Amino acid sequence: MNLAKHSQSSWQRTGLAERAAVCRRVIEYFEKNVDAISEEITWQMGRPIVYTPFEIIKGFKERANYMIDIAEKELAPMEVEDGNEFVRRVTKEPLGTILVLSPWNYPYLTPVNAVIPAVMAGNTVILKHADQTPLCAERFGAAFEYANAPEGVFQYLHLSHDQIPGIIQDQIIGGVAFTGSVGGGQAIQRAVGERFITAGLELGGKDPAYVAADAHVQKTAENLVDGAYFNSGQSCCGVERIYVHEKVYDELLDHFRSITAGYVVGNPTLHETTLGPMVRPSAASKAIDQLKEAVAMGGELLIPSGTFAEKAPPYFNPQAVIGVNHDMHLMQEESFAPVVGIMSVASDEEAIELMNDSPYGLSASVWTTDADRALSIGRKVETGTWFMNRCDYLDPALAWTGVKASGKGCTLSALGYQYLTRPKSYHLKLSL
Repeated sequence: MNLAKHSQSSWQRTGLAERAAVCRRVIEYFEKNVDAISEEITWQMGRPIVYTPFEIIKGFKERANYMIDIAEKELAPMEVEDGNEFVRRVTKEPLGTILVLSPWNYPYLTPVNAVIPAVMAGNTVILKHADQTPLCAERFGAAFEYANAPEGVFQYLHLSHDQIPGIIQDQIIGGVAFTGSVGGGQAIQRAVGERFITAGLELGGKDPAYVAADAHVQKTAENLVDGAYFNSGQSCCGVERIYVHEKVYDELLDHFRSITAGYVVGNPTLHETTLGPMVRPSAASKAIDQLKEAVAMGGELLIPSGTFAEKAPPYFNPQAVIGVNHDMHLMQEESFAPVVGIMSVASDEEAIELMNDSPYGLSASVWTTDADRALSIGRKVETGTWFMNRCDYLDPALAWTGVKASGKGCTLSALGYQYLTRPKSYHLKLSL
């Protein structure tokens, strides 16, 4: 901890070009080691090996490079028009040491949102990774060592949940970036309650999709199946509720059923597998309980039994439930599993009302051929990110943020730097 504080003052004085060079070499390390890192992801949290390389070579690389590219502009002082008597400006100062608390489901995509821009802004970073994915923290450490970063600029700690509040209370910590559950976010909020520091919280989601009457149904179904089931449904912005206009409801169900049947569920280390296990048996058990309750309350399984061989948790075969309503936990509580409820609606207005009937607000999507309709509906939906004809994607040029129980704060985009810096004003009178 003291090393992070000691290193921060000198790192803050390091030129932006040198900070960028270090961060580019961090990216280079991950690219050089992508095969080994991909295998580690699969072994630690179960994502099929056919997909894991893309976390590094696509998302991680894209986000890191973008935040490096915009740093010079976004960290530049804000100049105020000067008169003959005064020089005035506002600089963007680092917060100090940022504690990054990262989850297991996207073990590199999530921390990169905070680690790289925090370092670029002149902060030092301490990373605590999820217990499920400890090797990912160590890979970050190896990457900064490969990049010849000064000692203390980046460190990682393996901690229990009970130890985290004590770390946050240390005066060295100038800000916290947390991604995880609502309960975890509440614990972080309590921990920072006695300190005046920034805590960015990206929490749960129950992200809805609305298929409008004019949607391209087959392509929409292809995207929604992927949005609901990729990473075994363990995505913060994965599709968890689908509302379909009654005019295209039956057609959407037919496509959804047939596309889902094409998945190969099994050992994630095999290249033919497209849906691996969930992260742990207890996670699958929670989703099974939601599924059983929905059926007991009148829901019907869309995917016929026998489509997939039965497997014990942590495996969970992809499933969708029709005949659902908002009294079911499946339509209200985060599932974080390859299961989704699909509901028919009579109008755009009904879809909007149902999409907003949730304690969460991370992302939401509409599927339509009319951009004006998409914008009109989007203005009325309570969400951090609004998609048209896509889902489950973070564009690094856009602010990643949530509303309601999905959290507060922001990562990525130009706005992401505002949560990793503080303003400092200079007001210089040139003569007395």
